[in-house]
Amino acid sequence: MIDRLTYWVVRLMQAATRVVPMSVVRAWGTGLGRLAYLLDRPHRRQAAENLAAAFPSRSPVEIDAIVRRMFVHFGRMALELLKYATYSEARMLAAVEVVGLDRARRAFESGRGVLFFAGHFGYWEIQGIVLALQLGPMSVLARPLDNTLLNGMLERIRTATGNHVIYRQGALRRVLRALARNESVGFLIDQHLFPPDAVYVRFFDRPAATTTALAAIALRTGAPVFPVFCLPLPDGRYRLIYETQVEPPCDDSSEAVRKFTQRCSDILEMYVRRYPELWLWMHRRWREAPPETVEALATGEQADA
Repeated sequence: MIDRLTYWVVRLMQAATRVVPMSVVRAWGTGLGRLAYLLDRPHRRQAAENLAAAFPSRSPVEIDAIVRRMFVHFGRMALELLKYATYSEARMLAAVEVVGLDRARRAFESGRGVLFFAGHFGYWEIQGIVLALQLGPMSVLARPLDNTLLNGMLERIRTATGNHVIYRQGALRRVLRALARNESVGFLIDQHLFPPDAVYVRFFDRPAATTTALAAIALRTGAPVFPVFCLPLPDGRYRLIYETQVEPPCDDSSEAVRKFTQRCSDILEMYVRRYPELWLWMHRRWREAPPETVEALATGEQADA
């Protein structure tokens, strides 16, 4: 009953966004985010703890201000996605300013497909929708929502411009097929995973278990790897940034995979440091790492310095 009620509330919200301008939708999202900040104490506390550890020089007042802006951002993002999904393809493209599109297009000349990666940062759902219109279909690796009705709705939004959603079962086979068709595959690399599917790297100077799938597939297929990010613009549009290519691992050794994964995490961290309110700080990104891992990363940090 709760799942059905939630689904129909979201459907009503989507219907409402269809008949009002984006500026009104954004105002509604601001209100939604502020309400969530007031009501969702556990996630508010988790976000504040993560931010305090990531930015130890910032005061509690500054940390709380970022947490507030983060809740507002995700409130806006949720409603803006519902509105954006009602646009025509021409209007979708007109709402986005693009940086680095030519280098992303050239990457397909190898015929091996392209691997894009990002995090739960900015407007990552919108960037996936637009990427398909600019570069052709992308297969997106995703975890299904617990609410199956909402998951079906989100999947319809994600696939409306030709994309495909890949869930865990049979994922590798579908990823390899997409790359063989010279299509792209999108990864989010900022969720905690457990070894052996993950390697520990430094993220905001703390050990973070991070997927090795991106490294493994880059090695296996030779597909070029690109970071991609979507930021809000002051005029209500979005800026989609195709960053420069990340060199793949030199071999399949654990150290080569770790270094590659560290480079990818460093790029994501650079963006999060610039715009901390646009990242999902309420997620339990950092969990207890084995003592030997903590020591090894600390030693590596000293060696890098």
